[in-house]
Amino acid sequence: MSIQSITHVEYHCADADATAAGFCADYGFTSIPPEPGHLATTESQGARTLLLRQGGIRFLLRSATDPAHPVARYVDRHGEGVAALALGCTDPQAALERAERHGARVLDRAGGLVAGFGDTSLRFVAEQPAADHDEPAGRLLDALDHAAICVPAGELAPAVRFCEAALGMHRIFGEYIEVGEQAMDSSVVQSVSGEVTFTLIEPDTSRRPGQIDTFLADHEGAGVQHLAFRTGDIATAVRTVRGRGVEFLTTPGTYYDALAERLGGTAIPVDTLRELDILVDQDHGGQLFQLFARSTHPRRTFFLELIERQGAGTFGTANIKALYEAVERQRAAASV
Repeated sequence: MSIQSITHVEYHCADADATAAGFCADYGFTSIPPEPGHLATTESQGARTLLLRQGGIRFLLRSATDPAHPVARYVDRHGEGVAALALGCTDPQAALERAERHGARVLDRAGGLVAGFGDTSLRFVAEQPAADHDEPAGRLLDALDHAAICVPAGELAPAVRFCEAALGMHRIFGEYIEVGEQAMDSSVVQSVSGEVTFTLIEPDTSRRPGQIDTFLADHEGAGVQHLAFRTGDIATAVRTVRGRGVEFLTTPGTYYDALAERLGGTAIPVDTLRELDILVDQDHGGQLFQLFARSTHPRRTFFLELIERQGAGTFGTANIKALYEAVERQRAAASV
């Protein structure tokens, strides 16, 4: 029953066609016909569904054509966002039964859907080889690296236990981050396959409210804060999508001034990292490079990340703090 991958992301939006056009124009996704038996082939009446692909990433975009449809209710409450993560399993039925034994609430038994984090559900599906679709030359993105999920204060430890017991994942990393008078706690859980990774985050409500508190208030509960797309060449990916109009969060020059002392050498030249605002960190396996797109979501409750891993399997603590600070600068600027 083990979980092998995230086969697709179910993203609910106000206009699937417009959202698809943005993903295709900005990040190079292509619209593909759904594979046999895919959820997109059995869409319910009252919703528009499109399937996008790039590398191993699949986005199932859904928008309501009927205002009474569940997609419309989701968007009305949360704004556009990730409504479900589909987990490819060797035995979906056994995976659902295990999750149910460990307290997961079944939402749609036939569809393999259980409650996950707030209104972000988990769907157990069969792990199948990807269909062969032609992609345009110069593909930028390879896979979905991880999903970052915000949960209310006090729910981080139960969420980790749920992932371990119900999903068979294990905790690989954790960090408590303080930025000024704000703080948050995080844990990273991962499937045995190594292909499904959730970064779980909760605010420290004993400190001054910050961006995680703001997310939970504006999103009206737990949910996916960002998705990270893995690339084999982050410098090229950033230059390409920036040229298409995508804006990224900036990094102070002092961050790069301290890199030599903190890390020694970097696999990508520091001048390139500085030019493109790319963050770099390392763990026992190697280095990782990250950059976070500026949120264009009306509620600022969802954004995207680009990440390149050169051996690193976890997350560096300096990058988590740098991300927090970058998002906080954007939040502060938006409130002026």
